[in-house]
Amino acid sequence: MRSIETELKARVIDVVVDLYGIRLDDVTVEIPPRPEFGDIALPIAFELAKQLKQSTGEKQVPRRLAEAIASRLGHIEGISRMEIAGPGYINVFLDRPGYLRALLEPVVPPQPSQDKLIVEHTSVNPNKAAHIGHLRNAVLGDTLVRLLRALGQKVEVQNYIDNTGVQVADVVVGFKYLEKKSLDEIQRITGKFDDYCWDLYARVTEWYEQNPDNLAYRRQTLQEIEIEDHPTARMADYISTRVLNHHLDTMDRLGIRYDVLPRESDILHCRFWDRAFEILKQAGVIVYETEGRNKGCWVMRADAGDRHTSSTSAEEEYSEDKILVRSDGTVNYTGKDIAYHLWKLGKLGIDFNYKPFRSYPDRHQTWITTSEATETTRITRPIFGFGSAYLNVIGSEQTYPQKYVKQAIAAVAPDVDIERCVHVAYEKVALSPRACMELGIELKPEERERQQISMSGRRGLGVKADELIDKLEQRAWEEVRSRHPDLREAAQREIAHLIAVGALRYFLLKYTRTSVITFDFDAALSFDGETGPYIQYAIVRAESIFRKLDASGIRRGHLAEIPDDQLATLLSGESGDDLWSLIYMAGRLDDTVRQATDNLEPALLAKYTFQLAQRFNLFYHHYHILREPDEARRTLLITVTEIVERQLRRALDLMGIGVPEKM
Repeated sequence: MRSIETELKARVIDVVVDLYGIRLDDVTVEIPPRPEFGDIALPIAFELAKQLKQSTGEKQVPRRLAEAIASRLGHIEGISRMEIAGPGYINVFLDRPGYLRALLEPVVPPQPSQDKLIVEHTSVNPNKAAHIGHLRNAVLGDTLVRLLRALGQKVEVQNYIDNTGVQVADVVVGFKYLEKKSLDEIQRITGKFDDYCWDLYARVTEWYEQNPDNLAYRRQTLQEIEIEDHPTARMADYISTRVLNHHLDTMDRLGIRYDVLPRESDILHCRFWDRAFEILKQAGVIVYETEGRNKGCWVMRADAGDRHTSSTSAEEEYSEDKILVRSDGTVNYTGKDIAYHLWKLGKLGIDFNYKPFRSYPDRHQTWITTSEATETTRITRPIFGFGSAYLNVIGSEQTYPQKYVKQAIAAVAPDVDIERCVHVAYEKVALSPRACMELGIELKPEERERQQISMSGRRGLGVKADELIDKLEQRAWEEVRSRHPDLREAAQREIAHLIAVGALRYFLLKYTRTSVITFDFDAALSFDGETGPYIQYAIVRAESIFRKLDASGIRRGHLAEIPDDQLATLLSGESGDDLWSLIYMAGRLDDTVRQATDNLEPALLAKYTFQLAQRFNLFYHHYHILREPDEARRTLLITVTEIVERQLRRALDLMGIGVPEKM
C-alpha cells in the first residue's frame, strides 16, 4: 500500500499533466512548522508558475494555480481537508484518528522485485588488518543493502578481493626478503595474523624509502603472483586468504556478511580481461595508439561511449584518454574492473567457478570464486552475477576510474539501465590528534596543530577496526557492570556488545557521504547526544513502561474501543497537537526510508531516528502514563509509546543496530 504522501504526489503529477500538459519528475513536500498550518505543505504552485512562464511567456498567479490543482485532487484516503494558504501553498490536513489506527496495522512487506541489484562494498585489500576507514565503507554498504531489501529489492552482496595487487605484493616482499620466511614458516605464525601483517606492511614501506632499489622486489613479486601455481603466488594466496578470514571475522562482529567474494586472481586465471578486451575492440571503445605519448597503448577516448555519465570538477581534471593496456602489454586496474563489471551484469559470456568459503550459525553461506573446476553446480549454489544494475561503494578518490568503467558499460551494453549503475562515493575517515595520542602514534610538531590527521596504512597510522570495537565494548561493559552488578558477566558482555555496535555504526552513518569524518574516541564512545546508545536507551525506556504496566495489571492495545470522535478530541488542542506531532513523526519512517534509499544516503535515516528518539524522550518526561486517571487518554498514551518503540526498533534494525534489554 502506498503512503499518503506517495499517493498525494502521484495525484498531483496526474492533475498537473491534465491541466497544463507538464509532466513533473517529483513533487516537493514540506512539513509545516506548526500543526495549525497542516501536516503537509505543497509549494507546487510556485515552481509550476515558473515553468509555465518559461513555456508560454504568460505570468501565472501561484495562488490561482494552487486552487485549480487542489480542486481537482479529489478525495484521498487519510486526508481530512486541504486549504490554500498565503500566496499559494496547498496545506494538507490528515485524518488523525485514521492515521493513528493505520499505524497499528501490521507492516506488510513489499512485493519482491524480479530484477537483481548487485551491491559491492567493503573490498579491503587482504594484506593487513582492517581499519576504521574500511568500516565506514562496510557499514554504509551494509545499511544500503538493508534499505534496498526493506523496499523489496533483490540484492546480491559482493566483496571484491584484490589478492594480486601492490598491497598484497608488498607483504609478500616483507615475508620473503625482510624476514626471509618460507611459506611453511609463515603458516606457523600464531596470534592475530592480520595485525602481524599490519606492522610488516609499514616496515616494508620504510625499507623502500631507505633504498629505492628495493622496489625491484615489488615489481618481481607482482609478476610472480599473477602466474598460477608459482611458489610466490601460493604464498600470496595463503597470506591473502588468512587475512581475508580475519576481515570476515571483524565484519561479522558488526553483523555484516556477503554472498560472494570475487577474487582478482580468478579474474586473471579465468581470462576475463581477454574476453572483455575483444568486446571493447569490437565495439570500437578502445583504440591502439601508434604515436604520441601513449604510443603502444590501448586507450579509451575521453569522449568514448554513450555520454550518460555525469561530470564533476574532479573528473574534469582527468580529461585525457584513459590507458587500459600499457605499452608492455599489461592491463591496468581500470581494465580489469571493466571486465569484472561486464561479468556483474551478465555481459561477459564466461563465469567463475565457485566454492563455499564460510557458513554462519544462521545458515547463511558465503561463496568465493575459484579458477579451478569444482563439483558444485548451479543447482547447489545461487547464480551469481547477471545483475540488472550495480552499486559500488568506493571512496570518492576513485571517481575518475569509476567514470570510465561506467562509460565502457554504456558503450558495449546499451540495454543496461546505466543510470542505475552508481558509484556510491564517500569521503575518508581521518584521526584527531588526540586520537593519535591515545593510540601511541608519534606525530610531527606541525601535525599536532592540525584538526585532523589522514590515516596511512603504509605508515601504520590508523585505528584498527578490531581494536576500536574492543575498546568500545570494554568501556560499555564497565558502564553496564556499574549499573547492573547483579547480572552475570556473560549477560553484561552481550549488552556491552550491542551498545558498542550501536555506537560505532551510528557514528559512521550520521555523517553524510560527502563529509570527512574526524574520528575521536570520546565522540564515538559518548552515550549522550546524537549517538546510537541514546536511541537504544529510548527503546529501553519504552520497554520499562510496558513492564510497569504489566506489573500494574493495566490493559494494553485496546485503542479500537475508543470512537473516532473521542479520539479526534484527544488529538486536538495544545496537548493533542503535541501528541499528534509525535505520532505523525513516527509515521514518517517509511517515507524516510524511501528518501534515504533514493538518495543512497543513510544519514537521512540516522538523523530522523535520532530526532524521533529526542521527541519520545520529551514525551517520556512530560506524560506520566501510570498516573493518568482518564482511561481513554491513558490508552492513547500507551498506544503512542507502542508505535514509537516499534518504529525506533525498525529504524535501528535497518541501520544494523540491535537493542539490549537493559542499559
